[in-house]
Amino acid sequence: MNIRWSEPAVMDLENIRNYIARDSEYYAADFVARVIGSVEKLCILPRMGRKVPEIDNEKIREIIFQNYRIVYRKEYDNEVLILGIIHAAREFNSINLHPWEIR
Repeated sequence: MNIRWSEPAVMDLENIRNYIARDSEYYAADFVARVIGSVEKLCILPRMGRKVPEIDNEKIREIIFQNYRIVYRKEYDNEVLILGIIHAAREFNSINLHPWEIR
């Protein structure tokens, strides 16, 4: 199973990292490493996340890491595409998913 990150997901992770780094570079790097570690578990268990409640699509799933929702899509060709990372307090519809990403 391969994991691929969409550009918006990479930008989400970079923004979170930059926010944490304002207080601590160490904790920012540690946070990113732990997010990536959580995502890498999808290589073994791609359906471990729950179906996103706001989207009625079995392929669009999410894993929860601390206060963040890591949204991904299970692809047919042994691939997982990370779509975005949003803080749980944010409105889900605020993430920038394109219509073709949620099909």
